[in-house]
Amino acid sequence: MSKTEDILIGDVEPFSIVDFPSHIAAVAFLQGCPWRCPFCYNTSLQPLKSTTAPEWTFEKFLKFIERRKGMLDAVVFSGGEPLVQKGLYDAVKQVKDLGYTIGLHTGGYKPDALFKILPLLDWVGLDIKGPKAKYKTLTGGFNAFNEVKKSLQMLISSGIHFECRTTCDPRLLTVDDLFELGTFLKEAGVKEYYLQKYRPTPSDQSTTDTACESLISNEQLLSFLSSSFEKFEVRR
Repeated sequence: MSKTEDILIGDVEPFSIVDFPSHIAAVAFLQGCPWRCPFCYNTSLQPLKSTTAPEWTFEKFLKFIERRKGMLDAVVFSGGEPLVQKGLYDAVKQVKDLGYTIGLHTGGYKPDALFKILPLLDWVGLDIKGPKAKYKTLTGGFNAFNEVKKSLQMLISSGIHFECRTTCDPRLLTVDDLFELGTFLKEAGVKEYYLQKYRPTPSDQSTTDTACESLISNEQLLSFLSSSFEKFEVRR
């Protein structure tokens, strides 16, 4: 059995202009995530194995992107959490060998896996959930901040193009939390940072758009973050 047969694809976005900045990409959403973030939009991808027969095998995905060469210039491995997949390195290498630029979306939970795959990557989107004291709550019970910090430091040292971004759920984060997190990222050497507006998940019937907008519209916070990073935006 080839290692890429271990890759479990939960879904595919055949054409995206938002998942990899300045690139037209296909996105493979890989199955499985160890965390249970309360604001997760992809809960169907959390189980390590899907309960239904997958629509996409890796072999099918590989044939798809082979046919799309010239129309697409990048492939993004997203999730779920791609770093849980044991066959990820081999899968990424096969896609890279086709001539594609490679992006990765990750929460940085497994630095050793990131270290292995890093030479194949062209860009990384690193999800930073919040400040250290709240990481256990933000990830559904996992004390993962130290692992995320290692992944962040690895990306900074590598020189690879990457961004950090935080989903701003007003149930869990405050303006003070974002000041603290922004200070940490600035001092670590992050150049690109984005706040992402939280859009209530189906299970969240209490959060209003006003509350979501208020958290990402604080003028003092935005001024601080704008002056702290070479690139900063609020994504709505």
